[in-house]
Amino acid sequence: MQFSLIGVVVAAESPTRSAQWFVAHFGFKVGIDIGWYVNLQHPGHADVSLDFVQRDHESWPAATRGKPVAGSLLAFLVADVDAEHARLRRAGLEIVLPLVTEPWGQRRFQVAAPDGLFVEVLQSVAPDPAWLAANGLGAS
Repeated sequence: MQFSLIGVVVAAESPTRSAQWFVAHFGFKVGIDIGWYVNLQHPGHADVSLDFVQRDHESWPAATRGKPVAGSLLAFLVADVDAEHARLRRAGLEIVLPLVTEPWGQRRFQVAAPDGLFVEVLQSVAPDPAWLAANGLGAS
C-alpha cells in the first residue's frame, strides 16, 4: 500500500490549546482551526498531518466520545536518540521514561504531551545475544 499522507488524530479537551503546544515546541503550523477541530502540518514533512478534535464532538467515535485519551503513544524512530533526548530535556519537556537501552534492540525514552498523549523516541541498536537466545530468537 502506498500512502500520500499519514495522519494522527487526537481527542482533546481543548484542540486549540493542544495544537499550540506542538506549534510552540515542534515547529508545526496551523492549517485549519475551527475550534472543535485543528489541523497541524509541519513545513518539513508535507506527508504528515497531526489533528486534534474536541473529545465530545459528534464526529469523534461514539465508543470513546467525551473520554480523555489513555494508552496512546506516538513513536518516532530517529538516527540519534541521545541527541533528541538532550534537545527535548533542554526544552523542558517532561521525560516519563528515562533513556534506556533495551535488550531486544532499542534505545528509547518517552515524553508526556498534552491531553494524555505520550511520545516515544527510539533508535535501533544491536540486541543482546543472551536475551535473543533466552527468548528463542537466537541463530539456529
